[in-house]
Amino acid sequence: NHNNQTSMSVSPVILVTGGYDHKIRFWDATSGVCSRTINFGDSQINCLQISTDKTLLAAGGNPTLQLYDINSIDERPLLTYDGHSNNITGLGFQHDQRWMYTCSEDGSVRIWDPRTNNTTRKYECGCAVNSVSLHPNESMLISGDQNGFVRIWDLKADKCREEYAPGLD
Repeated sequence: NHNNQTSMSVSPVILVTGGYDHKIRFWDATSGVCSRTINFGDSQINCLQISTDKTLLAAGGNPTLQLYDINSIDERPLLTYDGHSNNITGLGFQHDQRWMYTCSEDGSVRIWDPRTNNTTRKYECGCAVNSVSLHPNESMLISGDQNGFVRIWDLKADKCREEYAPGLD
């Protein structure tokens, strides 16, 4: 009677950091060891996001967005996205990586095609945008700007559906 035991390889939990030193670092979260460093270029890193399938890393700086293959040893980005004119302050991926989204101090929220370096949509907020999130139904983006406005961008209608102004006391 033989017991067949399968040895399962466990992937390390990866943490990715970036900052003002223009470097992206990949860390083994269990051991705390930095396993890889990528030079981002002439900009600090403002925001990072790993895709849901854990194959892609998006990094936002001033003013570029770069997309990396997490599993590649090549330090060069797969694509560099130009279009913002100031710091990228937030970013994310659509669940199936069909598109990405960003916001910037240039006052815009953008949607990008991850296969090309093209903006597919642009929404103007009128002032620096601090944050952007994708609604779980994936048909709306929610942005917050430096003037305190929260906007809901309806992606099907391709316009701002709702706007909430800050309360004045």
